[in-house]
Amino acid sequence: MPALDAASVLTAHPASAALPDALARLLTRPDLAIAPHQRSLAFAPDLAQPFLVAATGHITLGPACLAKTELAASLLRHALELALLLRAPAPPMPPSLAGLAAARVGAIFARVHGVAGSGPLGATHPILAAATPPGAESLRAAWHALRPLQHHAPEAPDPAVLDQLATLWPLLGPTEALLQSGGDQRLRVDPATGLNHYGCSHRPRPWAVTFASSTASSSSERGFAAAEAARQHVTLAALATTPTTALVAEAKSVRAAIAAHARLPPGGAVILTASGTDCELLALTLGVADQARPITNILIAPEETGSGVPLAATGRHFAADTARGAAVTKGSRIDGQPEHVSLVPIAARGADGAMRPLAAIDADCTTQVRRAIAAGHQVILHVLDISKTGYLAPSIATITQLAAADPDQVTVVVDACQLRLTPQTLASYLARNWLVLITGSKFLTGPPFAGAILVPPGLAARLDNPLPAGLADYSARGEWPEQANTARLPEGANYGMLLRWRAALAEWDALAAVPEARTAEILARFRASVRHGIEANPDLALVETPPPTRSPSAWDAEQTIIGFLLRPENPLSPEDARRVYGWLNADLRPALPPTLSAEQERLACLRCHIGQPVALPRENDTKIGILRISAGARLVSGEPSHHDLDEDARLLREIRDALSVLAKISLILKNWHALIITDPSPSF
Repeated sequence: MPALDAASVLTAHPASAALPDALARLLTRPDLAIAPHQRSLAFAPDLAQPFLVAATGHITLGPACLAKTELAASLLRHALELALLLRAPAPPMPPSLAGLAAARVGAIFARVHGVAGSGPLGATHPILAAATPPGAESLRAAWHALRPLQHHAPEAPDPAVLDQLATLWPLLGPTEALLQSGGDQRLRVDPATGLNHYGCSHRPRPWAVTFASSTASSSSERGFAAAEAARQHVTLAALATTPTTALVAEAKSVRAAIAAHARLPPGGAVILTASGTDCELLALTLGVADQARPITNILIAPEETGSGVPLAATGRHFAADTARGAAVTKGSRIDGQPEHVSLVPIAARGADGAMRPLAAIDADCTTQVRRAIAAGHQVILHVLDISKTGYLAPSIATITQLAAADPDQVTVVVDACQLRLTPQTLASYLARNWLVLITGSKFLTGPPFAGAILVPPGLAARLDNPLPAGLADYSARGEWPEQANTARLPEGANYGMLLRWRAALAEWDALAAVPEARTAEILARFRASVRHGIEANPDLALVETPPPTRSPSAWDAEQTIIGFLLRPENPLSPEDARRVYGWLNADLRPALPPTLSAEQERLACLRCHIGQPVALPRENDTKIGILRISAGARLVSGEPSHHDLDEDARLLREIRDALSVLAKISLILKNWHALIITDPSPSF
């Protein structure tokens, strides 16, 4: 989203003046640049209130907004939201509803940024940031403090306003808070680090070096702006209709956008899910024609997909809580899911960690499919496209033959959750009548926890079957196409997931705008440079993985995940590799000796976020941890923070950043003992 420019700073108060430089700079932050083309702001040094907003949306800021950075940011965020709501198109919003709703957004923003309870409006924060609406008396008390922030505001809110506020309550919040909703505990940001379980942030973090698309990425300015635009649209739509109506309409729009990018044929359908693992759970429902018959579910290398996938593939709860906030018992069968599901894992690597020949993987799949059909089982057969370390298995030719031989018994599910493939490849899978699982949070670099299932026209009739009752803990009606039998699901849609998909779709739009030949050129040049950097570093060694076999060949026939081990003569364990992974994302200077060179100082404080370690087997039943530098869509389309660089300069910047990651790893290994003692934590 563009930064605030001089033309957007207008006078709104008789004694006002242009914004102080500190405020103008603050308003260029992505989480504050929410509507620069709509707002007008000015500064009034004599204003007693923190800010004053006119019915037209003009904002006058007072001296309280010159407080320390995060407190000032919280006041500004509150003012900007109030201006947005007061300028809402017909029907106009009652001033007291706008004031209380904006204050809730500001209060949650303050809590996220660690300043809740401080500043001139701090007393209202606990009331308005609460998960459930407070009583009418508490809201009237809050309004008493908020009323002076608006011109000509009423003495007290109308009772109808308080009722409407309660209905809107779950939808009200800043984008960075809503982006961490509608998932499990891994999405939640640790206040101590400002990062979630994956080491990334829902807020843009352009100063960090990010090659983590094989795991999860922080939002870019582009993605955050798209999610913020969707949040504004849903908020205003909910005011004009109802929250449920607004969410269902937004979900329908998201499904249509995904279908367009995936080139889904007419008659096909898109189902939205909170994650790739949720996709696997729903694939069990769609993967067979008769839920009463025994099922054999054949998974390829589940250790290189997701930790919860084997449980989801057998219809069991895969975590202690669900995306809809239900507390469940991990490992127990979900109500209504098939009772007789046999899970058959097919190994892709040998006991020494080396890739097995593709022909051997194909042979295992053939044997297991024939054995299951002979036993009277229906078969769900997976294609892994792509694994955590970058391979595709089994071969497409073999899977095509197996599915064609018994089309009524075998359903193919393509785990394409990495989404490291072209639209043409996606279309070819759908043309074969295969279910395809995707996410927006890997190659696309959208925020984590945004999944979807692409249902080809030939399998769309299965949407008529009643869904298992237990899926009500995971899914809502608005996330399914209209023809689906969703009577057992609750109304609405997962708001956080919709915003995460909006961020991912913005990245998909930007990627699609780049010619495929240029995409291939960028990826090839980056891959060659990073491989050379690893080969030239004695602390590291490449882990070779065969590139995916595609027909026709395109940019998705090349490796975009580059794995490497550390200390080749005595490779690090998965636990120690995880330490390195965390320390890369931290400022190491306090833990290192004061004799660092200028370059070492630069590396020590540089935040580097790459793919989480993958544990690979080795001889004698041991395991090693490998790290991954992954090319994502933003490498191709361009990080928004690099907008001032031309294409070649931008790519050189990305390559230098990747080489800095490798250099920081060497700095970590050289200072291992000091870092083990202090164990620096990642930070925003």
